[in-house]
Amino acid sequence: MLERLLVVCALLLAAQSAAAVTIYRFTDANGVVSFTDQAVPGAQVMKLRERMVERIDSQVRLNVKKSKGTDSLYVRNDLYAPVEIELRLSGVKNVVGVTDQVIRRTLAARSNERLIALSPLTAGKAMAYKPSLRSIVGDPQRDISGNGFAYRYPLPWVGGPFRISQGPNGAYSHVGAKSRYAIDIAMPEGTPIIAARSGTVIKAENSQTGRGANPSGNFVRILHDDGTMGVYLHLQQGSVSVKEGERVAVGTPLGRSGNTGNSTGPHLHFVVQRNVGLALESIPYEFAQPVQSLPNFAIGGN
Repeated sequence: MLERLLVVCALLLAAQSAAAVTIYRFTDANGVVSFTDQAVPGAQVMKLRERMVERIDSQVRLNVKKSKGTDSLYVRNDLYAPVEIELRLSGVKNVVGVTDQVIRRTLAARSNERLIALSPLTAGKAMAYKPSLRSIVGDPQRDISGNGFAYRYPLPWVGGPFRISQGPNGAYSHVGAKSRYAIDIAMPEGTPIIAARSGTVIKAENSQTGRGANPSGNFVRILHDDGTMGVYLHLQQGSVSVKEGERVAVGTPLGRSGNTGNSTGPHLHFVVQRNVGLALESIPYEFAQPVQSLPNFAIGGN
């Protein structure tokens, strides 16, 4: 058992010094689980990249209302948070009302706004245009310089002490803009996870099993009053106890830690983000007290 753990540790250290590493996990005839960086028959790929994917297409969508020859393009935001949108029109023919084929705007939470009204240049002739919509949660105009970085986050879990298994700028997976300043805390599955800052729950996933289709696994995203957002990832299936639109305070139970999504072992991935202009970026933060040390539950986890 010790030898297996040492092998895993060595592989993870190698992963931290590489831009991208593929680790393979396989079970031999005796039921022993092993890890290797070589492709072997029957092995499962464990890609050492932690991506965050939150689809909001169904909650921020474009609607076209036709009336008396005019097409009115509305964007409906069903999220409990503002969203920044970009509407592009391509292939525009026989259309008036288009002053700019790219429209950017920030929509309020739970709103439905008309962006543009289009009419035919030549009456009786069909209009042609192809709309495409992008949307990112959050308001990029919020100024957090006064208090956003000063807030010190209470530990977002109950129990421990635990240990940080990967810190900011960790080459293992904290290399992209969304996760650059994230912190991974290794802890046993089922550890209670609590809100580290008050705000409104704007996204939650609770049904993913195991690795699943969403790299984030089960998660909770909370919009703070200053416009930043705290995200708690890889939670246990069925454990999320808050709903979208719910107001939470510091210490409110959110769920339990798990090993879902693109996770190589049981841990909590906690990150603070803001919208910087049609893109989410993580921002630096500090915990209000030191994180202690116990064995790294993320290594050799289920």
